[in-house]
Amino acid sequence: MFRTIEELVNLADQQHIAISEVMIRTEMETTGRSREDIFSKMSRNLEVMEQAVQRGINEDIKSRSGLSGGDARKLQAYLKNKQPLSGTVLLDSVSKAMATNEVNAAMGTICATPTAGSAGVVPGVLFGLQSKLHPSREQMVDFLFTAGAFGFVIANNASISGAAGGCQAEVGSATGMAAAAAVELAGGTPEQSAHAMAIALANMLGLICDPVAGLVEAPCVKRNAIGASSAIVAADMALAGIKSLIPCDEVIDAMYRVGRMMPVALRETALGGLADTKTGRALKKQIFGSDAQSSMIKEQ
Repeated sequence: MFRTIEELVNLADQQHIAISEVMIRTEMETTGRSREDIFSKMSRNLEVMEQAVQRGINEDIKSRSGLSGGDARKLQAYLKNKQPLSGTVLLDSVSKAMATNEVNAAMGTICATPTAGSAGVVPGVLFGLQSKLHPSREQMVDFLFTAGAFGFVIANNASISGAAGGCQAEVGSATGMAAAAAVELAGGTPEQSAHAMAIALANMLGLICDPVAGLVEAPCVKRNAIGASSAIVAADMALAGIKSLIPCDEVIDAMYRVGRMMPVALRETALGGLADTKTGRALKKQIFGSDAQSSMIKEQ
């Protein structure tokens, strides 16, 4: 059992196993379920993620509010017809992250990783790297266990809730989880996974949660896109031997403390940030008709 990233890395190193294996064994120990059952359930999560990605990039997805939909397909078309500045792997990951969140906004089925509002980052990175690293299905499931191990530590020592800690706790956590898992998938060490998580999360500190009209669409979808790109860059940095000056557990603690200091208006209440711009307020009125009706809908 582990509660910190340091303990997680030490367990992997001492037993000469991958972080994904540490997480599988932890699940077996704490739940009493068999390896086959645990792996099967995670495989199902992978299938849900894959289906959401494919829907988002192949179907004409639109949300009821009209605030999101179709941008993942635009990026896919751009990839096919242009030479993207950021490279095909990175932009494919970004597109698939957006695809997932667009499906979520359209009331489709997704897998919260770690939340619905941040559900695009992990699958976006995983399926974006698929064409480059050519992982087996088992390795793709292991990717999710690795991401889950890092998310487990954040959830137990800080927060994965936008209402409690801002978007740094949602998209920030997802970005760190994806970065760490990407390192393992690429053949990196447990220590490098920890540095990738620290680098990614450190650069998400202070990110507020300010959903326009109180809906998990804008700026959420595009924040998942940026999270996916940041995760891949952080993974590359760690694989190159670059280390985070601040240890990963201290970065997580810093995120927790920053979240505690955030004003309520910047923590998923739609009272500040982009939600409180002229356009943000107009969109809220356009969708819900009035502030009173909006408040009533959100309370139900």
